[in-house]
Amino acid sequence: MRQLRITVDQDKCVGSTTCLHTARATFALDQSGKSSVVNPQGDGEATVIEAAESCPVGAITVEDAETGESVFP
Repeated sequence: MRQLRITVDQDKCVGSTTCLHTARATFALDQSGKSSVVNPQGDGEATVIEAAESCPVGAITVEDAETGESVFP
């Protein structure tokens, strides 16, 4: 299983929580009510990608941590 680098653009995030509902072990809301990554290995790759796709403002990016290759978008 490859390691993922997951980032949330805090300037884009509106705190819709769609990513939290999909990948509860990976994302959580921070003190400002925006999504943050709490455990990059918390959910499987397919679940993390589904969560990123569900973001209404496209604030989540996913890369292969080893190669830097973009996984999503």
